Amino acid sequence: MPVFEPFIGLRFEQSRFAESVAPPYDVLSENDVRQLRESSPSNVTWIDVPLLDDGDDPYAIAATKMNEWISSGVLISDDTPSFTIYRMTFTDETGVPRTIDGVIGALEVVPEGGGGVLPHERTTPKASTDRLDLTISTEANLSPIWGLSRAAGLSDLLSEPGEQFGTVEIDGVVHTLERVSDPDRVAAIQEYVSGSDVLIADGHHRYGVARHYKQHVDTHQAELATAASTTMVFVNEMSPEQLAIAAIHRLYTDITSDDLRATLEASYDHIGSVPADDRCLQAMADASAVGFVTSDATVELYVPKASAELGDRDLDGARLEHAFSGVSHTVTYQHGVRNVVDAVTSQAASAGILIRPVPFDEIVRTAERGDLMPPKSTFFTPKLLTGTVIRPMR
Repeated sequence: MPVFEPFIGLRFEQSRFAESVAPPYDVLSENDVRQLRESSPSNVTWIDVPLLDDGDDPYAIAATKMNEWISSGVLISDDTPSFTIYRMTFTDETGVPRTIDGVIGALEVVPEGGGGVLPHERTTPKASTDRLDLTISTEANLSPIWGLSRAAGLSDLLSEPGEQFGTVEIDGVVHTLERVSDPDRVAAIQEYVSGSDVLIADGHHRYGVARHYKQHVDTHQAELATAASTTMVFVNEMSPEQLAIAAIHRLYTDITSDDLRATLEASYDHIGSVPADDRCLQAMADASAVGFVTSDATVELYVPKASAELGDRDLDGARLEHAFSGVSHTVTYQHGVRNVVDAVTSQAASAGILIRPVPFDEIVRTAERGDLMPPKSTFFTPKLLTGTVIRPMR
């Protein structure tokens, strides 16, 4: 089972909290970053999202900026190791009010295949070393990975409020942060999370970066070996009430729409069509169908043929991989029906296919069997903010 520990965190001075946090780096455009920086001289994007025009070495500049914030009191260090309870309150896509309760701590960095911390989907290659370079320069974890604990009852353990130090509402989601430093409660949380496997929900690449950083430290900075043996992770209970899962749809290029449709129809039956608006997702759910987006903004509904050999898992992404495995094409991934429709109608993509969110039972099955879903199978919402707490290595 993985080690899960409290740590001495860095936190933005309380009056600056709301202006200093930001969405995660991988959902921000360069224009988003510039706007966030303009909104506050202490916005975390100044250190978490280095830009090329920051200077000759943007990563060193980010590290300098972080140290300046520490020296000037913009970032304040905890006195003792603590956990951070993180609550997200929102209304989900179906109109149901929800609260997700999790805890941020330092989770063990285990070797690939080592057990205890488990992936749930394959990853697409990333050539950039951006996150590793940033970690080496800042010697800090700036944003949390999202993990799911199989420890039943974790949500109940986190229900008692901690010391609230920040709250902010962004895009309809209220993010509330509470510090837990009481030794007895810290020990209880540590024992609970460390007693069960953790499934990586969001942040497979960053967990891979943590492995590479550990290797780097073992070779070049032995004094940081203990700190690099763990990385900052938000952990919540793996239960239907504690998860909001959206779909990541597919965009196709390097193949014509007609050829893609013909290949699809070898394994799928056409059962009807609906307009390409938000109601199409409910039609897909009702029919257990995928939606082929046409250039005239129509969604054609398709269900697998009874005779098709598309695997035994209720995963649209995996079935489409099987269906298109024999034809040359390029696939990319896109959130939101409107974004997919715009890409197809503007001819930025040859075709788009809308898929259904992964069922919770399939996530459990993945954990139990040690299977891996196709890349970009799941989209856990809401996104965790960056800057709620920072974990320094020194």
